[in-house]
Amino acid sequence: MRTFLAMALLLPAWLAPAMVSAEQSPALRPLHLTMSAALATLPPQNHLLLDREPIEQFLAALDGTPPDWAQLYGHGHHDPGHDERLFALNRERDARREGKEPLQWLVTVVWSGELSRYDEEEGGFRVALGPKFNRTSWGEVRFKHEDLPATLIASAGEATADLKARMQRGEQIEIDVVMCGTLVPEESLVYDFSHDVEGLGLIMPVVRIEAVAFVLAAGAR
Repeated sequence: MRTFLAMALLLPAWLAPAMVSAEQSPALRPLHLTMSAALATLPPQNHLLLDREPIEQFLAALDGTPPDWAQLYGHGHHDPGHDERLFALNRERDARREGKEPLQWLVTVVWSGELSRYDEEEGGFRVALGPKFNRTSWGEVRFKHEDLPATLIASAGEATADLKARMQRGEQIEIDVVMCGTLVPEESLVYDFSHDVEGLGLIMPVVRIEAVAFVLAAGAR
């Protein structure tokens, strides 16, 4: 759960949509104040999978209907047929999914992030990244990323001093890491079960990342 901070930070207008200069580090990207500003930097005509309804519509376009999770789970992880049933489901759905148009769609998804230490050399804050779990009628959906840069750095410009001061006071500065790309054809969706909630179905679309943007989370402003 996000930490909602009592103090609000008024960020300067320079945090409007901007593309990273070719002279800057490939890992360095501007930190935006609003989601709309962050989305404006991504490739056009992409499908936003930020909420439950569009995620469910995307899954339906690819795979039709949710699997029968109760039948698949059986007696749980110790059921001798558990792994075989999951393996068969993934193979069957992979085959039926081949050639479907949504495999070629540009999709935009979100992970959770937090500003880490300030990197003096790069001129921005290191970003610590964590998955976001989306509860849907299909089960829990967690997007996986491929080809994401190993190092992500958020540039806050004139707001840098304020953010540094807040971090020194022990505040957590949470951000949304917005990622855009296409599904990896050979492993586009992976069906599994949650390791935290018994019997809860888990779906992992695997996205090859083409663009990334940062936006300050609502509770961290």
